[in-house]
Amino acid sequence: MAEDPAVAAAAATAAAAAPGAEGLASRFLALELELSAVLEALPFGEPVSHVYAPLRYAWQPHEDFVRRYCGAAKRVLFLGMNPGPFGMAQTGVPFGDAWHVREWLQVTGRVEKPPSEHPKRPVLGLECRQAEVSGTRFWGLVRALCPDPRRFFRHCFVHNHCPLLFVARSGRNVTPAELPASQRARLLGALPPSHLEGFGHLQLGPVVVGTRWPQNPRNRPRNVGWAPKTLSNGGGVSPLLSPSRRFSVSRRIWQKAVRRNSWSTRNP
Repeated sequence: MAEDPAVAAAAATAAAAAPGAEGLASRFLALELELSAVLEALPFGEPVSHVYAPLRYAWQPHEDFVRRYCGAAKRVLFLGMNPGPFGMAQTGVPFGDAWHVREWLQVTGRVEKPPSEHPKRPVLGLECRQAEVSGTRFWGLVRALCPDPRRFFRHCFVHNHCPLLFVARSGRNVTPAELPASQRARLLGALPPSHLEGFGHLQLGPVVVGTRWPQNPRNRPRNVGWAPKTLSNGGGVSPLLSPSRRFSVSRRIWQKAVRRNSWSTRNP
């Protein structure tokens, strides 16, 4: 698959930015675009019928988010799995519930339509009225703890391990952990845990992975071993209970579990 000229141009522009805070954000954006292009070139089949790449069609709000909040080294990276259909797939922001992105994070930008759009999963951008449950839980808790988002982003950042959304013919969201073995192997082969170390200029401390599953086996997806366990730069990886409602955990229980995590007291 040939490299998309728009992606190449955006990466070149990002990489050419001035050094300093703006340069750090630009390097981060360039790395993200390179990874997205590699993953978009992979073949996916059943049960996947549509693949959404928000870094293409929702680039403007994503770039605004990174440039606003990724201008300095970070102590903690919160790592999600991949875009949700009403979150990053709409807004370009990880866990990107539209209200929180638009009203609290104050992110702006035009969102285009993806080249191939499932009729049950239209992209409405920052005006999407459907809440992203994982996003309302995640950003809602962050907002309760840090009413000013600049306080949170002083030491923390948020990123998705995989930048693609997979949609089945029915319109159902297919997570990377639910892909058939051959497709999952191709994805993980192109998305090694070491890609996070390419973000070394962020000088990361602990990485908090937001995909620790409930203990009830009936609520656990199959094949969940996609996330990194360690980083060669010495940074630790800490599990965080998934905020998704697909695994039948109430918001109250989720918030209580998150507040118990040791990183929450070490990294205010």
